[in-house]
Amino acid sequence: MRILVTGAAGFIGSHTVDALLKARFHDVIALDNLSTGKAQNLNPNARFYQADVRDRDAIDALFAKERPEILVHLAAQIDVRRSVKNPLEDCEINLVGLLNLMEAGRRNGLKRVVFASSGGAIYGEQKVFPCAEDHPCQPVSPYGVAKLASEAYLHFYHVEYGIEYVSLRYANVYGPRQDPHGEAGVVAIFCSRLLSGTRAVIFGSGEQTRDYVFVDDVVRANLAALDKGGPAAVVNIGTGVETSVNHLYQTLAELAGVKAAPVYDSPRPGEQMRSAISPALARQLLDWQPRTTLYDGLKRTLEYYRSLLSAPGATDTTAR
Repeated sequence: MRILVTGAAGFIGSHTVDALLKARFHDVIALDNLSTGKAQNLNPNARFYQADVRDRDAIDALFAKERPEILVHLAAQIDVRRSVKNPLEDCEINLVGLLNLMEAGRRNGLKRVVFASSGGAIYGEQKVFPCAEDHPCQPVSPYGVAKLASEAYLHFYHVEYGIEYVSLRYANVYGPRQDPHGEAGVVAIFCSRLLSGTRAVIFGSGEQTRDYVFVDDVVRANLAALDKGGPAAVVNIGTGVETSVNHLYQTLAELAGVKAAPVYDSPRPGEQMRSAISPALARQLLDWQPRTTLYDGLKRTLEYYRSLLSAPGATDTTAR
């Protein structure tokens, strides 16, 4: 079974490649343009191609050569605020990039897609907490719009060409290897700030809530979707638990032994106030449920960033 993982040098992608190889999926192809992914995250046992999903010629050549049977599509522009500032760029990466992969795939024997969708941005301001997959989708950011459109395109390729898909609507994923220098990933940013002695910034009141799911649990869902979920499915991958940004910060500060209060700033555009998604369908279709508590996941994540600081030749990980 030939499996192509896009975004393979990134946060979720690198963990997914590692897990595939550990599970003895030996024919793993890794794709990343290394714009945000890190070369040191790449597993040397995967065949690596450095290319951008927007580069149609490069994608066509890769599929013609490797003919992957399964695509695990994790490459994305993941910053909601960046999508608000530049919706065209977001569309080119997140939507046109998917179409480049699907067009190359349909010509070269692609059988199944595991797609990283969004369990927060795609629903918009929720009316039910936690929400199921049949909750109305009314995204309030171009990022969410592109994810919803991507799911519609996957349905089209399934109906027209028989390519199976499972769209996994991730909650807010956190854990080791998340980039503390990006705009997405508040856990990584807080860890970096707390450990470096820099004041953390909370945008808005801090009472906005998210559903935080640990990366190891998300990777298990990715692998489960390789052969579970049926020929076409949309599935939430979350905990169903709301956690405020204030509570998140307080927990991490206690774990880090830091008493400094955060700095509060104006809310950011395009962000919703509350988000939590139900994992009930994932239990039914994928035999999946989250295993890692928030406290344990935050502890493991903080220990990872602390180990980076104590490593020989370590540099300051303060979020810029």
